[in-house]
Amino acid sequence: MTSTETPTGDPIEGLVGFTVVLRAAGLAVTTDRVAAFLTALDTLDVTSRTQTYWAGRLTLCSDPDDLPRYDRAFEDWFTPPRGGGRTRIVDERTPPPPKLAALTPSTQEGSDDDDDAGETSQVFARASGEEVLRNRDLAELTPAEREHLRRLLALLRPELPTRRSRRLRPARHGPPDPGRTLRGALRDHGELRRLHRRDHSRRPRRVVLLVDVSGSMEPYADALLRFAHVVVRRSPGSVEAFTLGTRLTRITRELRMRDADRALAAAGKAIPDWSGGTRLGEVMRAFVDRWGQRGAARRAVVVVFSDGWERGETDLLGVQMSRLHRLAHKLVWVNPHAGKQGYAPVQGGIVAALPYLDDLLAGHSLATLEELLEVVRNA
Repeated sequence: MTSTETPTGDPIEGLVGFTVVLRAAGLAVTTDRVAAFLTALDTLDVTSRTQTYWAGRLTLCSDPDDLPRYDRAFEDWFTPPRGGGRTRIVDERTPPPPKLAALTPSTQEGSDDDDDAGETSQVFARASGEEVLRNRDLAELTPAEREHLRRLLALLRPELPTRRSRRLRPARHGPPDPGRTLRGALRDHGELRRLHRRDHSRRPRRVVLLVDVSGSMEPYADALLRFAHVVVRRSPGSVEAFTLGTRLTRITRELRMRDADRALAAAGKAIPDWSGGTRLGEVMRAFVDRWGQRGAARRAVVVVFSDGWERGETDLLGVQMSRLHRLAHKLVWVNPHAGKQGYAPVQGGIVAALPYLDDLLAGHSLATLEELLEVVRNA
């Protein structure tokens, strides 16, 4: 039950003091996280221990290892001292499951039965929170949700498409293999005991990712580049990644780094036109001339991440998409706005490119990115 005594002093000072205690306990509490914590409490009931707990947990914790230290610090800071004195925020009600649970449940003290029940509720809460996050718009995520999304993206295991090779290999099904069959008969003194077969082997099909990093795509650019990092790391030899803006930038080498944060930091340094304008037609022409015709796009699955806003000539974009369509095995356009209610492909870039696309998909959430991986795998 919430204490009826009025706390003395400014409550903001107490909340900021709590963040200082967390920082001393080893949590990476930055200024942005403190601001997000205070903003969350501004819309909640600051006198509620429950709401204060979850507001801090979702904004101030950046790692699953932070949760036990956060719980201890919260208990020490917000529990009233024995023997009177200043009364802090107290609410004895059990905290409800979080809207966005951490990847690993926090440690709780209690009996074995209580631990089992707590672990079960944590599993359901975590599953529910992740399902909600999978369908949230990437541009509307809070800082805590973005951090959770990065971990979910790192767990993706994309299966890239394959193509039939000219090379033949032994197989259980397929046309007969005369050479192996005759050699087997010679080993058996001329008796034909087994009919060997062969079939074409499978090789990875090249995948090309073209990510628009212009100003209109800035809310989605970070998540899309992290998605590109996962795909590049899955098959570094058969995936190419570029950024689109006012110029074309190849970032494949940067995204081959194992650590996602280091890879994106290196890519950010290599991209000179981040959050700038868009000249899709000119940039597509540069890609087709310099990379596409020379092998990068031939018989490849080409995926363009863009909202279709074009400041240049849309006719030029249409011509380049036609050239790219003839080179590629499959051409997919991912528009983050395509998954929103009432969307219509009326942007100049989309209108020019639409006749040459094999698929127009939404890329505004983790669930739609997983659908994209299915489309690419089955290409």
